[in-house]
Amino acid sequence: MKKIIIVLLICFYGVCANAQPYMLDQIVAIVGSKPIKQSDVENRYLQYRAQGYSLQGDMKCGMFEELLTEKLLMNQAEVDSLVVEPSEVEMDLNRRLEMFIRQVGSQEKLEDYFKKSIYEIKDDLRNSLYEQLLAQKMQHNITENVKITPSEVRSFYIKIPKDSVPLINGQAEVAQIVVYPPYSDEAISEVRQRLLDLRERVINGESFRTMAVMYSEDLGTARNGGELGFQSKGELDPEFAKTAWALKNKGDVSRIVVSKFGYHIIQLVDKRGDQVSCRHILMTPKPNPEAIATATGRLDTLVRLIRKDSLNWNIAAFRYSQDEATRFNGGLMINPRDNSTLFEMDQMEKDDYNAIKDMKIGEVSEPYVSKDSKGKLVYKIVKLKSQSDPHRANLKSDYTFLSDIALNEKMNRVVKDWVDEKIETSYIYIDESFKRCGLNNVNWLKQ
Repeated sequence: MKKIIIVLLICFYGVCANAQPYMLDQIVAIVGSKPIKQSDVENRYLQYRAQGYSLQGDMKCGMFEELLTEKLLMNQAEVDSLVVEPSEVEMDLNRRLEMFIRQVGSQEKLEDYFKKSIYEIKDDLRNSLYEQLLAQKMQHNITENVKITPSEVRSFYIKIPKDSVPLINGQAEVAQIVVYPPYSDEAISEVRQRLLDLRERVINGESFRTMAVMYSEDLGTARNGGELGFQSKGELDPEFAKTAWALKNKGDVSRIVVSKFGYHIIQLVDKRGDQVSCRHILMTPKPNPEAIATATGRLDTLVRLIRKDSLNWNIAAFRYSQDEATRFNGGLMINPRDNSTLFEMDQMEKDDYNAIKDMKIGEVSEPYVSKDSKGKLVYKIVKLKSQSDPHRANLKSDYTFLSDIALNEKMNRVVKDWVDEKIETSYIYIDESFKRCGLNNVNWLKQ
């Protein structure tokens, strides 16, 4: 098999860019038309290590088998004409880069670690992410019609050995009533003037990226010079998108734009098909003491009425909460990790955790200040709806959790059956160095 010299081994998860400056690479497997190189296995190993997994034994054999399955899925995805949109890749790429930056501490440290700019790092990761997303899309097609019945969940639970029943962390269900303090005309004028001043400085030659790092209140993008990456219109706030698409030339700076997040100026980076890449600087007005007093006073009144049973919590949430995402469901907060209403304590925002940590079920908090998902300042009260202590999973309290595990196991069986069938009709080559691995699915070695 022809060997290829790889000048630099790039660690996919960005924590080992300097681990092996040079390596001899070779193709160790071919699945259909998709090769797997030794460096692919090494990268996968480093991915797991970067995420803190305890890697015991020869884990590389298991990772090699994962790659075999992914390549098989990719081959079929191309046959079925499945498509991964560039916007999907960019969204996942930006999400992962944010994770990397959190891990190392700053964008500058990440660039120093890789010895590359953030744009070069993106280019290195983009194709790998595309392949992963394509394989995931094919797996979804295979399993999308798989269902689980209550009897199957019960049977699954009964078969779990007593000492292997999953441990459920303590969870809480919390409802909220949110009030946004009104902004004075003076506060709005101040923000608009600051943005106009920054816009003029950029037009006169100063760096938009530098201005974003120094002044933007969107902390998720500020450290990246305000850059959002390529996105389609549907992924952006309508007013923001309208203004971004109206910019004609790279480097053009927009007028002030008002979105649901606040006030922005936008600089065009590039356009590509139905996507636009731009930078922005976000600012939001700050409430004055009178506005804060108005918001907290309104919540104080609601707390008194609710505690005296003069006002039903759900009615109060519907009438008075200004959070459109929760006011129609009694204020129940949604966990963004799984879209459920249950939060483990370490999943809650610090302000919310501090509010409920000493509360009893059914109690209502005093008003406190927090931030919403868009980073805007809010005042809120919360009600502790339910709370559970750490315990072994059971069908009564944790049916949904157990159902998800049982469904996932069933899906895995379906995928394995599909893989076994496809192996029989696909070209498979495995190098001698990995034939000794002892793969879980022996069918890989039958060809």
